[in-house]
Amino acid sequence: MKLVSFGPAGEERPGVLLEVGILDLRAADRSLPVSWRAILAADRLDAVRRLASAPRPEWLQPADGIRLGPPIPDPGKIVCIGLNYADHAAEQNKPLPETPLLFAKAPTALCGSGDPIVLPSFEPRVDVEAELAFVVGRRARHVTAARAFDFVAGYMCFNDVSGRKAQYEDKQWFRGKSFDTFAPCGPYLLTRDELADPHGLEIGSRVDDFVMQSSNTRQLVHTVPQLVAYISRSMTLEPGDIVATGTPAGVGVFRDPPVFLRPGQQVTVHVERLGVLTNPVRADSAPG
Repeated sequence: MKLVSFGPAGEERPGVLLEVGILDLRAADRSLPVSWRAILAADRLDAVRRLASAPRPEWLQPADGIRLGPPIPDPGKIVCIGLNYADHAAEQNKPLPETPLLFAKAPTALCGSGDPIVLPSFEPRVDVEAELAFVVGRRARHVTAARAFDFVAGYMCFNDVSGRKAQYEDKQWFRGKSFDTFAPCGPYLLTRDELADPHGLEIGSRVDDFVMQSSNTRQLVHTVPQLVAYISRSMTLEPGDIVATGTPAGVGVFRDPPVFLRPGQQVTVHVERLGVLTNPVRADSAPG
């Protein structure tokens, strides 16, 4: 299934993207929780599958013209992995990390496909990072790699937009990674049953027509099961948590000369089987 959250920002409703439109789960079954995070926590995906297999016309919304927000608008946490592609380590002349390098993004950075990436007036070095993300489906603590896929709800495109000036001046990553709109994701979450192996997918990014990144998730240093095992050894993963697995080579900061985003551009991130995540870029109109 392709799980979506649709509607105005802050008012998204859970739905399923079908060929005939968007299945509005609130219209289909009022007993379901009102968000994907809550549906996952209540272990109600099987009920959703039954509804999606035979949708009634009155449950459907036309897909055209409807905003798709982040598939999980309200995660408890966003865990990101640094330096997790072999080609990305090579472009920095760095050795492969022996263990995953974890950092966080603020959930308030989330936005959906089609939403603008807003450039702060005081951050001139904004960069693009195409990533495969997975969403946690069940509470996970001390999970082994052998059992890890049982705790994954599904996969989606993710853009770890990065303010490099803040990132390097602060000498830690949280602020530069967490400006509002710096975590576009979607357009949908593909459930795990439809993607048996996420480790051989084409992944890349473009700015307008210029190809920034072109790689494959087989370049991942630490795989999805390894990440679930490593993270859950240190912290409890909850249903709806997002884990962004790292970015491949080609980011703007390591180009010669560097390439950073400008207002009026359009950023596209794609991961094979997971659709296309597209965001326009604009300047922040708020005071700096």
